[in-house]
Amino acid sequence: MNREFWNDRYRAEGFVYGTDANRFLAENAARLPPGGRVLLPADGEGRNAVHLAERGFAAVSFDQSEVAVAKARALAAARGVSVDARVADVMDFDYGSDGFDAVALIFAHLPPPLRAHLHTRALQALKPGGLILLQAYSPEQLPRDSGGPKDPAMLYDEATLRRDFAACAEIVRLESTVEILDEGPSHRGGGALISLIARK
Repeated sequence: MNREFWNDRYRAEGFVYGTDANRFLAENAARLPPGGRVLLPADGEGRNAVHLAERGFAAVSFDQSEVAVAKARALAAARGVSVDARVADVMDFDYGSDGFDAVALIFAHLPPPLRAHLHTRALQALKPGGLILLQAYSPEQLPRDSGGPKDPAMLYDEATLRRDFAACAEIVRLESTVEILDEGPSHRGGGALISLIARK
């Protein structure tokens, strides 16, 4: 899916995925050091970065859609917080090394080569002891209409995530669940999810 696809989606009135944080991210933010620096790739309209900024974290987010990033900046301004929201894609963003306390990958669905690149760079971006917080749709999501890609290669299973992260990180939590989502009009209803917490 290219930049124009996402620009068209985010031009919709209101926030496609709502303005409240993803529940998994919100519930696990307490694992992070107070005031910690968090990277949020493919953060869309900024709901997750803004949530973290409201709780005192230094949030750096990026998305390939300039429409989404403009909405993220507007949401941060409306909430009275500062978010470093940038226009970039997963291939050209400068992740750096050992600079973040956490990387939050929330519904960052990508084709396999891009997924592997993002996950490798996310680990490199973490400080030692830093956390990956990931939630995505699993293959069981395919028949459901509560969001997510319809390409099976872009859905994540436990074996894929272990392959991507276990060599360089401790898997703290990895589970597949079915939960009721209420994240704006595009993530609503029962969702087949996979959630990962990994420590570098």
